[in-house]
Amino acid sequence: LSVSLFQAKSCICHMCGAHLNRLHSCLYCVFFGCFTKKHIHEHAKTKRHNLAIDLLYGGIYCFMCQDYIYDKDMEQIAKEEQRKAWKLQAFTPTVVSHYQCTMTGIGEKYSTWEPTKRELELLRHNPKRRKITTNCTIGLRGLINLGNTCFMNCIVQALTHTPLLRDFFLSDRHKCEMQSPSSCLVCEMSTLFQEFYSGHRSPHIPYRLLHLVWTHARHLAGYEQQDAHEFLIAALDVLHRHCKGDDNGKKANNPNHCNCIIDQIFTGGLQSDVTCQVCHGVSTTIDPFWDISLDLPGSSTPFWPLSPGSDGSVVNGESHVSGTTTLTDCLRRFTRPEHLGSSAKIKCSGCHSYQESTKQLTMKKLPIVACFHLKRFEHSAKLRRKITTYVSFPLELDMTPFMASSKESRMNGQYQQPTDSLNNDNKYSLFAVVNHQGTLESGHYTSFIRQHKDQWFKCDDAIITKASIKDVLDSEG
Repeated sequence: LSVSLFQAKSCICHMCGAHLNRLHSCLYCVFFGCFTKKHIHEHAKTKRHNLAIDLLYGGIYCFMCQDYIYDKDMEQIAKEEQRKAWKLQAFTPTVVSHYQCTMTGIGEKYSTWEPTKRELELLRHNPKRRKITTNCTIGLRGLINLGNTCFMNCIVQALTHTPLLRDFFLSDRHKCEMQSPSSCLVCEMSTLFQEFYSGHRSPHIPYRLLHLVWTHARHLAGYEQQDAHEFLIAALDVLHRHCKGDDNGKKANNPNHCNCIIDQIFTGGLQSDVTCQVCHGVSTTIDPFWDISLDLPGSSTPFWPLSPGSDGSVVNGESHVSGTTTLTDCLRRFTRPEHLGSSAKIKCSGCHSYQESTKQLTMKKLPIVACFHLKRFEHSAKLRRKITTYVSFPLELDMTPFMASSKESRMNGQYQQPTDSLNNDNKYSLFAVVNHQGTLESGHYTSFIRQHKDQWFKCDDAIITKASIKDVLDSEG
């Protein structure tokens, strides 16, 4: 193939006439198309010719997989043809001009990497593909406060240490389809991940990120203090909207029916069961959520009594001290049945009349990353204040008791607490905690992030310091 291309005068894109732009040749018919302007893509779509070869390197591209395919035999053929092309260029300079070589792209020498025998031997003895030492600080980087922007910095630290999000951006998976990529928040997040994992130690200045947040979430614009939780939800919302070019339409198995990376990681399904008190008919709805907001003792909302066994026992991995509220307590309250009362009657589809009812929330589908928001800032008609109640939270959390399937099992008398924790898909590991110090009117946000197993760091804008697990679990999350 390579030899014939030196003599082919029509080795240009058949649609735009370009010589460069990553020219590909269809493997079904005689057609050249540029990859950059997607002319080869259009040909593949209209003709259903789903295989093409990259004329620069000899790689085979599959339009159904949307990726280059590795095949050992094809690689050997590409190498052999490339060798012939180079010989032809070296020994018959009168046949091929430098211009032709440059325009066809074959003038660029390319050699593939293959592991040596020594490297293969090392890989056999060390099956784990990477080893990060415990003192490695890659991914740790401070963020300059640009004027009351600690609320943004602490959330950015949490997002950049979210494992699946990190893997997505560092593998360059985002395909921007916005008219102006400079206004795309996902492109900026991609740049941010590159900055964080570049190995640079000096604090990063996130001015472009702040500008884009102000542009797309105008309620956060300005230099006054903002709420970190509000920023998280606004950031996920904008990222979700700007990610739409990355998905394949509404094919995902999540309540948002979106396949973008944000929904794949953060979206769960919240089931609401409303039960009629007369006929006991149940009306069920499932809504998507990115986070779960939990009421705390000390708020004006009545809080249920602490769970039995709060006198020094261990429930869900949380070490209970008498009188201490736990995250599990908050989740139990969140998922308990609530009587809606006579002032909130609903029209029952069974009784065909307005009746009193009870409402219960449970988790229909758990997200990969669960975000819990403790409602410390109370805004009511009579008061505005911060609730400083200490809430203990565990390093590992089992969400099984709060699942809709567990509720159904309990109602059927079949529920049993799982004993095999290794097979429990509903278990979560803590990797980030956001903290607020100060009052409602004047305060400061910091965060704890997990770098390796049992290795934690405190992020205070530009300053990052090592933290103990005790520091994390004792903090006012």
